[in-house]
Amino acid sequence: MVFKIMENTVFTNARLIARDRVVSGELLISDGWIAGINDSGQNSFNGAVGSIDCEGDFLAPGMIELHTDNLERHLRPRPNVVQPEIDAVLAHDGELASVGITTVFDALRIGSLTADIRPGREPYAVAAAGAITELAAKNHLRIDHQIHLRCELCSQTLGDELDAMQDMQLVRIVSLMDHTPGQRQFRDPAKLDVFLKARHGMSDAEIKRHYGEMIELRALNADRHRDLALDFAKAVNAVVASHDDTTAADVDLAVKTDTRIAEFPTTMEAASLCHDNGISVMMGAPNLIRGGSHSGNVAAVDLVKHGFLHILSSDYVPASLLKSAVQFGQMMNDLAAGIASVTEIPARAAGLDDRGSLAVGLRGDLLRFAVIDGRPIIRGVWCAGRQVA
Repeated sequence: MVFKIMENTVFTNARLIARDRVVSGELLISDGWIAGINDSGQNSFNGAVGSIDCEGDFLAPGMIELHTDNLERHLRPRPNVVQPEIDAVLAHDGELASVGITTVFDALRIGSLTADIRPGREPYAVAAAGAITELAAKNHLRIDHQIHLRCELCSQTLGDELDAMQDMQLVRIVSLMDHTPGQRQFRDPAKLDVFLKARHGMSDAEIKRHYGEMIELRALNADRHRDLALDFAKAVNAVVASHDDTTAADVDLAVKTDTRIAEFPTTMEAASLCHDNGISVMMGAPNLIRGGSHSGNVAAVDLVKHGFLHILSSDYVPASLLKSAVQFGQMMNDLAAGIASVTEIPARAAGLDDRGSLAVGLRGDLLRFAVIDGRPIIRGVWCAGRQVA
């Protein structure tokens, strides 16, 4: 693939996915920004240096991913294999570009247990964030990377890791997680039993000991760590997100802490209350595509039916994001609304006002794709006017 950088490029014969409609027309990129949109049916950008005939394909804003654990897979591709951070970030960056994501908030877990026996649970966020920051500063990345800190409240190292993150300029989202048995996603500990046995091969005795340690640690640290994380978010001007809201009490806490994004609520009740309180509800694209949660929580398709789903995230499958957005649009008979769930709406929720829509003056982040037999096929991806896939 040759990545093209042109001062002026016009995309012709495109179906432009605007905020609330799909229109046929052409779009002009100049110096990395959208400089003109024409849906009159007459060519008007004849002075452009380059011209790309979209052949009737859809042209949408580049997708915005607010929460993906995909970097972890590149950092540790096997239980006993650890990749250098720079190599992992570059591979992750290329993968996301290839699926149409032009802005990503890399979700890094922060907060560990010093005696956790599970592989891959050691602290890694500070080193990974450093690699992302270094590569971004050197302009070695294809797409725009921001950092999302997933703060595990029930942990031992959260305070020290937050201190080490103070100078990381790319931190833009701070989410609060509590994976204690009996709380939120694991309100039913039996589900956690199954997960720990299948994923980590833990015995009943190891699980029982782990539960006791976690519950004790939550009582000792959860409230203090929540305050530390919220203070950190305020200091770096990051958006606050909640994680796995399950009960009305969880949502009340989210409202009190000025939460703007609810990541993966586990019940219809929590999603409804978040929606009513103006908190953007995010669900996983794999959940929507599969038709249900792999862990038995609320199905994304049910939230769509009730109007409670606002944002889609690829979570752990980057290629699922565009497919889920198209499926969302098909369910609503409104492709523009489906695409908005991975473009404009996440941009606004994250406080980004320079991207997410096809509008003059916004970044030239573009995604060209066709829909064949109901499945999206990507034809090209541009980030700030540069072709990256």
